[in-house]
Amino acid sequence: MLFDSHVLALMEVAVGLVNLTTGGEDRGTPYDVPSDPILTAPVSTLLARGGRRPRVSVHDVEVLRRTAERARVVFESVADGDVPRAAEVVNLLLRETGARPQLDRFDDGAWSLHFHGLDDSLAHGWAAGVAAGLALAVGSELAGRLGVCAAPGCDRVYVDTSRNSQRRFCSTRCQSRVKAAVHRSRHR
Repeated sequence: MLFDSHVLALMEVAVGLVNLTTGGEDRGTPYDVPSDPILTAPVSTLLARGGRRPRVSVHDVEVLRRTAERARVVFESVADGDVPRAAEVVNLLLRETGARPQLDRFDDGAWSLHFHGLDDSLAHGWAAGVAAGLALAVGSELAGRLGVCAAPGCDRVYVDTSRNSQRRFCSTRCQSRVKAAVHRSRHR
C-alpha cells in the first residue's frame, strides 16, 4: 500500500518543513536554521500547489516551524520503532492544530478531502494538514514509510515511496556518500 496523492502531498510538505526549519545535520554538514524572514521564500516555494505560490509571512513560518519540530519527533520515533510515542505526538499535533476534515470542491467540480485548522489561515491550514497526514501514516501500515536518513552526519527525514519499502537515506547524495565510504574501506 502506498500513500494516495493528497496524503503524499501532505507528507512531502511535512518532510520539507522538517528538513527546512529544524536544525541538525544535512548530508555531512551542520544545518543551522536560517532566520524566519529568510525562510519565507523557501516555505512559500514548498507550499506552492497548482501554479499558485502563497504569500508566507514571518508569523506563518513561526507556526509552521513549531509544527515541524513536533513532526520531526514523529519521524524520529517511528525510525526508532517507538510508534506509541509517534502516535502520542501526532495526537498532540491534531489537538493543537484543531485539524478537521472537510470536503472541498475543485474548479472542475470534483470533491477532495482536505484538512482545516483552528482558522483558515495559511499556516494553521497547512499545520492541520501535516498533522492529519502524519495521523493517516502512523495510524496505518504506512508508518514504516517515515524515516530518518541512515547516513552518518545526516538527520534529514524522508517518506519512502519505493515499492519495496527499502529506502534508508534522505537522498541519493547520502546514499552515494555511504557507498563510497564502504568502497574505500574495503580497498584499504
